[in-house]
Amino acid sequence: MKYFILSILLILGGCSSPIEADILLKGGRVFVGDNSQGIIADIAIKNDEIIFIGSSSDHIRAKKSINVSGLIVAPGFIDPHTHSLLELQSDDAKQRENANYRLQGVTTVFNGNDGGGSPDILKLSQEMMHSGIGTNTTLYVGHGAVRRQVMNNDNRVPTDEELARMKLLVANAMDAGALGLSTGLFYVPGSFSATDEVVELAKVAAEKNGIYDSHIRDESTYNIGLEASIEEVLEIARRADIPVHIAHIKALGVDVWGKSVPVIKMIEQARAEGLKVTADQYPWLASGTSISAALIPREIKAGGKEKYLARLNNPQLRDKLIEDITENLRRRGGAEAVLITQGKPEWQGKTLGFLAVENNITPASMAIEISRNGDAKIASFNMNEDDVINFMSQDWVMTSSDGSVGHPRKYASFPRKYETYIKAQKIMPLEAFLYRSSGLVADTFMLCDRGYIKAGYKADIVIFDQYNFKARADFQNPELLSEGVEYLLINGQLAVDKGKSQAILPGKVLKRCTGR
Repeated sequence: MKYFILSILLILGGCSSPIEADILLKGGRVFVGDNSQGIIADIAIKNDEIIFIGSSSDHIRAKKSINVSGLIVAPGFIDPHTHSLLELQSDDAKQRENANYRLQGVTTVFNGNDGGGSPDILKLSQEMMHSGIGTNTTLYVGHGAVRRQVMNNDNRVPTDEELARMKLLVANAMDAGALGLSTGLFYVPGSFSATDEVVELAKVAAEKNGIYDSHIRDESTYNIGLEASIEEVLEIARRADIPVHIAHIKALGVDVWGKSVPVIKMIEQARAEGLKVTADQYPWLASGTSISAALIPREIKAGGKEKYLARLNNPQLRDKLIEDITENLRRRGGAEAVLITQGKPEWQGKTLGFLAVENNITPASMAIEISRNGDAKIASFNMNEDDVINFMSQDWVMTSSDGSVGHPRKYASFPRKYETYIKAQKIMPLEAFLYRSSGLVADTFMLCDRGYIKAGYKADIVIFDQYNFKARADFQNPELLSEGVEYLLINGQLAVDKGKSQAILPGKVLKRCTGR
């Protein structure tokens, strides 16, 4: 913050001493990231900090000056839900660039969502910083990862000793800088946990000033239902006294279309009570998961791979398994609404319905065959656009990608939201989109000196062409890089220059700001 007073003086035109800078951005339409409209201004950067914002930069001497007139200048986008850890841990430096996120305007990605990641946050952070990463990242401690380390995939209540071990793992992760506790209560092994267990672990995160993030137990009608799953999150917020965040909020499947209305009412009432409740959302009508996660009942998967495969092959369980899979397919809109995006080459790019006809078996039997033979990633077309827009319109819902292999959301979520819902449908003004992609995220998750264009803040900045910022990836070509980001600065370094991702690794592992 040492440059803040100096910046104010320069804005007022009262300083004659030159300022030395590394980069000067001249004449862009600058959005601070606080939901206010843009202004024409210059920005100076030295090392990794913004040192000046003003209408005249005559007193700035910069090593590099970039004319950004006619372009949008905004805080780098912060994606609160990704699955980019494999790229950031890759032996290939090109993979670690995270170019697919950079070219969406993203400077920081979250990892460890849905209960995944590693319980050893310290080791994971050190490894990434040693190798170098292309974007910033921040990490959750995943309930599923913690539970699996202590209890494997057992479908039971933990013993007192096991719960104590899990609590210690969460406490150590929080001390190492984790944002908070994430759960994937729809997935194995999180689905085997009762609310009481989650509350006890969330209390540990709360004591360390963390947050609770959840892929809720049911986004549809699989078990307790969408509304009951939202109530479970709110119960955890009350009992653990912790801020809660609902991952990729949605109404999944025909049974719950229209449920965005009562869900929003529930959350608004909780916020009025004083609970801290937020959510993120990706701007697509198809979710992304796997055949087994979407269609195979959880009890079939208990106890590890050997027991799982034995149950899949057990003729005594076959009729009930077929019945359950058929019902799960109905929930998701049928076999033609399930597109294989990654798996055996002969499966990819085909719907489950097409594969069933091709193999002369039922869709449910085809799902079992795929699950037996290595599983497959899918795009599941199961959402109604009215619900998507209802959730998107709430001021507590931020932008995310939930990026997964084979789904265009990993390459195109931020530009798609901009193109489809900001420019075309005008669901919200540009400044609101930028705020919900930056400042709101930084404030919600307590990221120090990020999310805004302010003097003394870190220079994570996106500069894009408002007329050409667009998604190229789609479900037929899910790995096409987005267009329109002309420049991207991460910690003061040009990670994207003239629309091209650069072979540098300026990212950092960010920790929550405990002083806010």
